[in-house]
Amino acid sequence: MYRILVVDDEPIICKGLSKTIEKAAYIPSIIQTAENGIEALEIIKTMNPHFVFTDIRMPKMDGLELCRHISEQYPSILLVVVSGYGEFEYAKKCISYGVSNYILKPITKKNVHETLDRLVFHYQNRNQSTLVSPLSIEAWVEKMVDTIWMLHNEELLQLLAQWENELNSYQLGIVQLRTLLSDFFEMLVKQLAVKGMETNNIRFSKEILEKEEHPLTYFRDNVLESLTQLREKRKGKTKDMIEEAKNYIEENLSQEVSLEEVADMLGLNPSYFSQYFKLKTNETFVHYRIKRRMEKAKRLLEIPHYRITDISHEIGYADHPHFTKTFKKHVGVSPSEYRKMLGIE
Repeated sequence: MYRILVVDDEPIICKGLSKTIEKAAYIPSIIQTAENGIEALEIIKTMNPHFVFTDIRMPKMDGLELCRHISEQYPSILLVVVSGYGEFEYAKKCISYGVSNYILKPITKKNVHETLDRLVFHYQNRNQSTLVSPLSIEAWVEKMVDTIWMLHNEELLQLLAQWENELNSYQLGIVQLRTLLSDFFEMLVKQLAVKGMETNNIRFSKEILEKEEHPLTYFRDNVLESLTQLREKRKGKTKDMIEEAKNYIEENLSQEVSLEEVADMLGLNPSYFSQYFKLKTNETFVHYRIKRRMEKAKRLLEIPHYRITDISHEIGYADHPHFTKTFKKHVGVSPSEYRKMLGIE
């Protein structure tokens, strides 16, 4: 809960500014008012506000003098000077008192709420225990990308709930929240695209997010939709991708199965699939496919009535000399020598 003091000698302006601040429901606050600098300093002693909004020209003690006292006695308070265009040069003198936030008259809801967002951000930045760090965001993005990629719907729902609870604990302003969610989703989409997911159909829109009263709901719906789209792309396949790839290779050893063909079957980008396959198996796609062919060739060579030329065709080698050369390279002996080792003539 943020404590806010509004100081202005004109009751209508003071009341109007207070109401505008109060309507920023996304920033919970307690608001008090004062008519001049002297009254404001008395209130500050007991209120200890986080933020002070003050007019420049006031009787007894003006805004400039008030800012000087606050900066000397209460340096943790963030100050906002409200001034007209004619007073702006005068108001800028307050910069020596730590004032970096100004609202030019006439006061508008947009100006006030944008200023509140900056104040909350600066306050949280100064109190780093309540900040969402970039490292934290990257970790959340990585978790969600992995969960979406493996089509773990329940786990994704749990992650979203945890993420929303963490965000709520930071008491971010609505503008900050929208910006953070927009950046988060952009990172998520980029990482999914790197993995090979087609992201053109994702309907997430920064323009819509900027108008959403409930940005977290909009964000959650779009994250869940990305999982749905990926599931449809894979036609409901939820098995381990590497196991699927291996099974497909095994079932088509007699064919010249390409990396691109298997990647497409899985709904993956070929470049990403190549890297992912090597990461998980410690060997390249091509090497794995050849190894499986040679292992099948050895099994068939153990069957006496199979001719070696027929075996080469059985495992996808139309060129018999090429099969013989490849077999010897991987096994250490030629197919005929391998048979002799088994006692098969």
